[in-house]
Amino acid sequence: MLGDGLCFCSTLCVAVNQRQMLMGHLPLGPYGHVSLCVPDASSPCLTMSPSPSPSQISERYGPVYTLHLGPRRVVVLCGYRAVTEALLDQAEDFSGRGIQATFDWLFRGYGVAFSNGERAKQLRRLSITTLRNFGVGKRGIEERILEEAHFLLEALRGTKGLPFDPTYFLSRTVSNVISSVVFGDRFDYEDKEFLSLLHMINESFSFTATAWGQLYEMFSDTMCYLPGPQRAAFKQLAGLEKFIERKVKANQETLDPSAPRNFIDCFLVKMQQEKENPSSEFSLKNIVLTTLAIFFAGTETISTTLRYGFLILLKYPEIEERIHEEIDRVIGRNRTPSMEDRSQMPYTNAVIHEFQRFCDVIPMGLARRVIRDTPFRGYTIPKETEVYPMLGSVLYDPTQFSSPDTFNPSHFLDGNGQFKKSDAFVPFSIGKRYCFGEMLARMELFLFLTSILQNFRFHSPMEPKDIDISPKLVGFATLPRSYKICLVPR
Repeated sequence: MLGDGLCFCSTLCVAVNQRQMLMGHLPLGPYGHVSLCVPDASSPCLTMSPSPSPSQISERYGPVYTLHLGPRRVVVLCGYRAVTEALLDQAEDFSGRGIQATFDWLFRGYGVAFSNGERAKQLRRLSITTLRNFGVGKRGIEERILEEAHFLLEALRGTKGLPFDPTYFLSRTVSNVISSVVFGDRFDYEDKEFLSLLHMINESFSFTATAWGQLYEMFSDTMCYLPGPQRAAFKQLAGLEKFIERKVKANQETLDPSAPRNFIDCFLVKMQQEKENPSSEFSLKNIVLTTLAIFFAGTETISTTLRYGFLILLKYPEIEERIHEEIDRVIGRNRTPSMEDRSQMPYTNAVIHEFQRFCDVIPMGLARRVIRDTPFRGYTIPKETEVYPMLGSVLYDPTQFSSPDTFNPSHFLDGNGQFKKSDAFVPFSIGKRYCFGEMLARMELFLFLTSILQNFRFHSPMEPKDIDISPKLVGFATLPRSYKICLVPR
């Protein structure tokens, strides 16, 4: 509760100020505490004791307040109006990138995701152009997704209706789509190196959602030198970097600048073209870390959304049944789904949107930073201040969604059962630093879901009433509980 402090040896206070932002001075009154407790000898992990979420804090202090994560001062924005005013109405002011401490251990301001200023602009511009040239958002990538869906369906048939954990089935499939763009080829599902990469991605992403990950977020300057679970996360990230470095080196040795084969080649060509330009940001380090960011994001967020979504369908079989009916009516059983079908499948489209809203996979978004002294809602946010635009608070805003805490596809349906857009649908963020993989993600979610449900029915070893769809972990990421699923051929 606000005002109550538990202990991590001594209380770790996260001071929350009642929207008292003044140029160069933010008083540090202890209006709120986040409580962390050390595990006892029998407990292998740190657990977070009950404490107010940022949205709960905003109920008392308003939609804009200051939070201190250890030594870091962060301005938090909650709710649809505050977030959209910042990221859309004042997009340039809030266009800087803040810190995500676990990933910052590796990226340190390099690569397209975690860079700032001219570096971010150059890398983002070429990344978007290159992805488009390789068909992202177009018919070319749709065909690639459907090709991968074929491999997935074969793998799922191999489960023979027995219970299995879908985690790596989904991550292999989703990862192969982005791999075909950045590396120029897919991996075999049993490739040991590929499975090792997926394990590294999964483990490092999961760490950010744990209490240890949140503690590291507050005290990374000290904890990066100490033993603990963060060391394993660092090892996973370092392993991913080494893999990308090997890929980039191999591409350098076989590069034909007149015929780039993939995303890496395009960046290498650009690096050659600008080798005499002292202001160019196309260095090997930026190529490696940009490729890694795209490979990581293109693998984990969508596969996690699908995995969480399948758990929800096990909980609510009546929703799955309505999707089956729409698939049979619009696509049938004998032809492959296509993106053209989506406009005729409003219920399926609404369910996918509700997956993304309810699952809220990246609830804080990536931290922003104001690039200048920024007036906002009567206050001045000093230049370089970090800002957390809480995307989850928008996706769960009761002024925008009638029953935000409930999984309800009607949030995206009008009175006639047709698909209804919502300005508060922001899982890909908005403004200057929105996720440029949005079009690819939307295509993957629709085509993979419809391909699977065209061929299978879901069944759970548990009764639907006993299935828990609350998150297993919530931190930088939101992760679903582990479960088993049976796929029965239709």
